[in-house]
This record gives sequence, structure tokens and C-alpha cells, in this order.
Amino acid sequence: NKDTMTPSVFKQEMMQSSEERLNNITEVHLPLQLETPEGNTTHSMLSPVKPDHPIFQPYPSELVFQNFIPLQTYSLPLLLLNNDQVAHPVKLDQDISEQFYVAGPETGRSKIAPGMSASFMVFFTPQESKDYSHRLICVSPRECFEIPIRAIGPRAILDFKDEIHLPTCLVKASTEKTHFVCNIGNCKANFKLHTKSPFSVTPSTDILDVGEGIQVTVIFQPMKVGQFQEDLILQYDTGEDVHISLFGTSEELNICLQPEPVNLKKTYISLTSSQTVSLTNCSDIPLKYHWTVLPSQAEDDLSFFRFGLEKKREGNMCRPSRCESDPKAIHHPLLLSQSLQESNSQARGELWPNTTANFLIVFKPEEAKVYQHTVYCNVTGKQSSLPLRIKGEGLGPKLELNYNLMDIRNVFIGDKDHYELQMTNKGLIDAPFKFSRPKTTFGLCFSIRPKEGVIPPGICQAVEISFHSRTLGSFSEDLLLIVTGQPQTQILTFRGCVIGPTFHFDVYELNFGDVAFGFPATQTCTLFNTSFVPMTFALHVMGDGLGPRSITSTQQVSDLSPKSWQGYPTWDRFLRPVEFTVSPTTGTVDAMSDVSIKVTLCSNTVKKYELALAIDVEGVGEEITILNLPACYGVLDQVKLNQVTGVRTRLHC
Repeated sequence: NKDTMTPSVFKQEMMQSSEERLNNITEVHLPLQLETPEGNTTHSMLSPVKPDHPIFQPYPSELVFQNFIPLQTYSLPLLLLNNDQVAHPVKLDQDISEQFYVAGPETGRSKIAPGMSASFMVFFTPQESKDYSHRLICVSPRECFEIPIRAIGPRAILDFKDEIHLPTCLVKASTEKTHFVCNIGNCKANFKLHTKSPFSVTPSTDILDVGEGIQVTVIFQPMKVGQFQEDLILQYDTGEDVHISLFGTSEELNICLQPEPVNLKKTYISLTSSQTVSLTNCSDIPLKYHWTVLPSQAEDDLSFFRFGLEKKREGNMCRPSRCESDPKAIHHPLLLSQSLQESNSQARGELWPNTTANFLIVFKPEEAKVYQHTVYCNVTGKQSSLPLRIKGEGLGPKLELNYNLMDIRNVFIGDKDHYELQMTNKGLIDAPFKFSRPKTTFGLCFSIRPKEGVIPPGICQAVEISFHSRTLGSFSEDLLLIVTGQPQTQILTFRGCVIGPTFHFDVYELNFGDVAFGFPATQTCTLFNTSFVPMTFALHVMGDGLGPRSITSTQQVSDLSPKSWQGYPTWDRFLRPVEFTVSPTTGTVDAMSDVSIKVTLCSNTVKKYELALAIDVEGVGEEITILNLPACYGVLDQVKLNQVTGVRTRLHC
């Protein structure tokens, strides 16, 4: 079949004479059926010859004239064999042609016995050196079919080998084999060459005169490990296709990144650390490499790993264009594809035999956390990309407090207490900080100075924290310290209790004893403020009357009406008078100070007194403490107040 001819078969066929070609035919083919003559249905049913097979089998199936000279006459025999069990007539019809004619028995008049054949001679007289085509029509009682005739003119023949075995190749590398091919035919060769991956060929098309030659190179560039076979198809412009078998074997190279994985040193944010990764070419061919990042990988961490190709190479020196890479050109994997246009020597390059390439990994974290990622080095000789697992930990500012809990115990209400906090930067980078307080009742009582700032490495910063509350109660509040670059917020806890001022009187009670009706009696005491804050107080006598202030005996005598006065004033007898006078009733006692209190009783009521002096403290509460005020009452003697002015009244207890 011309579709699968090898170069040797094509050469052999094209260089034969017509007779040699005929003698080398080893098989025949069924002819092309054209139509079935009418009126032979019964015979077709009775014939042992299958309906799709002809009664007369032509031999050869096709007549081919080749290597002819114009104006000379050539002939080939044609036999028609009767395959049926009965005799049949047969005839040959042909189109009118100046180059072809047929000689043989008088067709149609005699029958061909079973198993016998009719012999014909086909003559060909070419007018010029070119291709000719003709056909003969064979007609029998049951069939009508075509016998093609071809005359093959001059042909180009390229002396390719039937098979081309390429040298063993590393995966992702390439090997090639070049052949000098000559046109040994008898006409100009206008041809095309093409094949399939992993093979390629150059040139893919060309024109060669008779006797002219050209170098044809077959390239083998496998992307996988294994054995490969494809056809190199040579297409002549005369319509013939010649197939050359290509063979290649791909192997993998023992190459790896050192070290792998890469564990970078812990690095403070904004600072950098680095480590070198090497790739050694132990083969005898140059290796190409290309750093890539898989698109499915997260992009957040990639910007912290940067790659640069060190100038220094170990072993044999590589090409100067590869060595003189820009030391400032450090690319992170996320931008490798973009950096190819900016600096090819960084993302990709070529590693010569017995040479080591060193890649510098620079780690510059922006957060205090663990970064880990995998990048890939696509290198010649390895089917799969070499993974490089990288892990690094970013460190934030190392700011230490001299305490994290402050128990301030009891704090006086209204007192402003100050506490000092020492913050020391024990890291290698600046520590920007900022305090925040909770917006609670007691949280708002804190004030911080300075509230924010930056502490350089090795410096200790003092922070003043003040607490001032006018609300009583226990508290536990967390002040938050945010350090830029540290993922965790530090907590500074203050707890304690806001209490009222502490105070006491110098006596347990003010005992007035026996009091005379209308005659004022005074007792004194001292109120001590034992706290460190001023105390604002108010004093009142619990149970005292709500009416007018009581009157003295002098006022009683001057205003007395003998007819109406019987031991009590003449005004409203149902509203008790205010009989106690406190001085001062209000005031402020400074911290760790005292004040003298006077309490005067002017009795206008005949009774036994069991009242108490109560003290209210501002901001704390009312009637915080009481001081008893006991007193005895008496009965008015029968005297004539109108005879003696200012006569004293006696009370008997």
C-alpha cells in the first residue's frame, strides 16, 4: 500500500521496469464493480461465485507502466480467469486513447470455459514523460467492472533509511540525528516532511533537483520517560507518501535540590534572613531549569520568599551571560512568570555539565507567624518538577512587661492613684505599641501616659497608669497592649476595690444627762478623717422634731401667758420643735485631718431622749455612722413666773 510504503519499498518499486513490477506482484484484488447487466438474476442465484465477487478475476488487478521512454511502445499481458462452473463470454471495452489499445480474442463471440482464462495484451505508446491513466471495462453476463491502467512518469526518490534510531535522551532534554539525503530519482523532488511529538524534523519542506542532496535533522525532545515510536512521513508532490520509522528512548537523571526541605531561621519582621539551595549537574549535557509556582497555591505567603541566583558557581564556569546576574534582582515565586521578561537569569537559566547553581532564598516576613510553601524547579532530566518545601517563622517585636497583673486592693473613692509600668524591648526591631482601655464604668477611670509610642531595641520605657474613681465597688479590668507585628494582644489586668473614706468620732456617745426645760446644753466631739482623701460630710439628728426651732427659758418667760402656759409653748402643740443644733452641719475634712463638732440640746419637750447624731458622706451614702445622744427630761415646778422674771424651771428625772 502506498500509504505505508517505506523508503526501500518505494525505491524498489520506482526503479523497476514495467515487466519487473508485474513479475513481483504477489496478490490480486477484487476489481471495482460498476454495474450488473440486466436479465441475469436467475444465473446469479445458481452460480457458486458469491454475488460480491466477480466471475472473471483480472490478473494483474492493475496494469502499471513505468520507466518508459516517449514514443516507444510497451506492452503488458492481462488475463481474465473464469471462476464459475460454467462457460461465459467476456469482452473488454475501452475509452478512445492515443496511448493505449488492447489486442486479444474477438471479445464477446467465444465463451471462456470454467477455470480457463482469456489472454489480452495491453499496449502503451507514450507521447512524453509524464503520468497517464486509462481504464478497461470488463463485461460478462453477470457483471461489469473496471481494470485501471496507470503509467508512472518520472519520480523523485529520496534515499531515506527505513528506520532512524535517535540517541538515548534525558527527559525534557533533546537529542538529534542528521542524515544527508540525496534525490536519486529522475525528476525534481518537491516534498514535505512531518511527524508527531516528541519528534520533530527540519527542514519541513524543500525542493531538490536530481542528484542534489540536503541535510535532514530529526529532533527527539521527550517530556516523559519511556520508549517512543512515530512515523516520519515524506510526502511527494506526485502523491506518494513514504513512512520512515522513528525510535527514541527517554531516561531520567538523578538530580535533586540540596537541602530540601529548607528551614529558614526565625526572622524578625522587616528584617531578612537567607539560605542557599544548590542544584548540581552531574551529566555531560547542559540542563535548563525554570522556577514555577503552581497556580493553586495560596498567594498570601508567597511574597515573603524571594529567589535570586548567586553569582558564585562551583565547578566549571558557566557562560558569562548566565553568571553576571543582577544581585539586586530577587524575585518572589508569585512573580516568576512576570520576571522572565525582566531578568531571565533569575526565573530560568541553563546549568552546564559538572556545574552547580546556587539559589539564594531570602525571607522577609511581614507578620509574626509561620510561613510555609512549596515552589517547584522544572529541570531538564526530571519528568516531574523538583519540589522545594520552604518553612520560615516571622518574629514580632519582643516587648516584655515587668508585670501583667496589678492588685491595687482598696482604693479610696475620689483618690487618684498612680502606678508605673516598665516595658522593655528585648528584640532587635522597634516595637510600636498602643494601649486601649475598656469602655466600662471602672475601665474609663484609667488613664495611661504615654498611650502609644515606639520603643527602640534594648530600651526600657516607663508608662504611668492612673486610676481615679468616684464609684464604689470591686473591679477587674483588662488594659490591652497592642504591639504592631505581634499577632497576640498583651493583657494588663488591674483589680481592686473602691472604698469610701475611713473616719471615726473620738467618743462613743454624747450624753447630755439631765437637761433643764428651755436651758440649752452643749456637748462636743471630734470627727477624724483617717483616709488619704478629703471627706465631705453632712450631720443631722435622727428623730428630731420637724417644727420650729425650740425656744430657750428666757424666751419662754418673756413671752409667757400665765393663763395658757402649762409646760409647753403656746404655738402648735402637735408639731414637735427642732431641739438639737449641730455645728457645723456640713463640711469637708481634709485627708488625715479632723474637725470639732458641737451638738446643743434645748429641750422644749417633756420626755426621755434616745436620739442619735447621723453622718452622711458625699459619694458614699447616708447615715453611714451614728453617735447616740442620750438625755433625761423633768417636770415643770409650780412657780409664779409672773412674779420673778427669769425664774428657772426645774425638771425632775
